[in-house]
Amino acid sequence: MANILVVEDEVLMLQGLKDNLEFEGYNVDTASNGADGLKKLLDKHYDLAILDVMMPEMSGFDVCRTARSRGIKTAIILLTAKAEEIDKVLGLELGADDYITKPFSIRELLARVRAILRRAGVSDSNEKHTIRQIGKLSVNFAGYTATTNGKDVKMSHKEFEILHYLYNHKNETVDRDKLLDSVWGDDYQPTSRTIDNFIVRLRQKIEEDPNDPRTILTVHGIGYKLIEHL
Repeated sequence: MANILVVEDEVLMLQGLKDNLEFEGYNVDTASNGADGLKKLLDKHYDLAILDVMMPEMSGFDVCRTARSRGIKTAIILLTAKAEEIDKVLGLELGADDYITKPFSIRELLARVRAILRRAGVSDSNEKHTIRQIGKLSVNFAGYTATTNGKDVKMSHKEFEILHYLYNHKNETVDRDKLLDSVWGDDYQPTSRTIDNFIVRLRQKIEEDPNDPRTILTVHGIGYKLIEHL
């Protein structure tokens, strides 16, 4: 089931949204201000974030803008008491996926949540239990977990994102710049050396012999290729 973050400074509204979303079966985390909400978005994977626009410390607009600049691709719904068209346009231009004006019915909100999760490809099926075998690593991309021989392997959020992108383009040559844009976003660009360092760490977890890689290959002058061994 999808992981959802709700960021809202009104206590009753926050608890009400949490209760209704959990009743629908979603996993829900909460934050009561924009700064805490942004920290959670950067530290953990969420399928959807619901952000109030008017909040202390950071507005929902600022959280959305910063998250997108850091390459966070989590779907975002903005909540606001304002109904002016310019506010809706601003929210969407900043990278929000939808915009709901208060007051709203919980039925409407839940319908929007389901629609956005479907568009994002988040399934209620057993996908969250699907294990992909990549080299010696067993990976659950939906659950952000990895094991080798039944033992947990610690991986960072970015390591999962890079590996997931390579896996989705398995047996294809992936350009370094394309990988940077897809994982970090256009507004926050590390150097290609950053990618190389992540690949070194991934090989240590995936390859039987990291010095003689068989799964993540270097395509000199271009990027990398993940080979699926059947």
